[in-house]
Amino acid sequence: MAENTTNEEKQFSIQKIYTKDISFETPNAPQIFTGQWEPAVDFNLSTHAEPLEDSMYDVNLTITVTVKTNDQTAYLVEVKQAGIFSLAGFSEQEMGPMLASFCPNILFPYAREVVSDLVTKGGFPQLLLAPVNFDALYQQHLQQAQKQAAGSDTLN
Repeated sequence: MAENTTNEEKQFSIQKIYTKDISFETPNAPQIFTGQWEPAVDFNLSTHAEPLEDSMYDVNLTITVTVKTNDQTAYLVEVKQAGIFSLAGFSEQEMGPMLASFCPNILFPYAREVVSDLVTKGGFPQLLLAPVNFDALYQQHLQQAQKQAAGSDTLN
């Protein structure tokens, strides 16, 4: 006899991948092109997920890269790559990793390409961002949240 289950089958699909916002600045051009090129790269990234209707989520990956040479900003590039994802049948514990790790992992190659194209079109040597381990970043975020929760418990 077949077992009757009330668990919904897990379903995941990409509805749309899009670039939400792009910014590229070269505040010290054209002088920045005449000096010695000794780049120092500062890289920041963040993710944000927002529920839409009917098991749909808008997930945003923001990448900000600032490159300085000789204490002058050569360029600043910011890309907000986004996607609309359909997720159904996942438990609450599974939704965190899906929205904060799995979906940004899908978006990263698109954002990486946009950054590379903008930098090259801005007249600078190509910048290829290294792969990011979103699973490790998510685990690190959870550990920090646990430490903060433990710290606030001891204060009360």
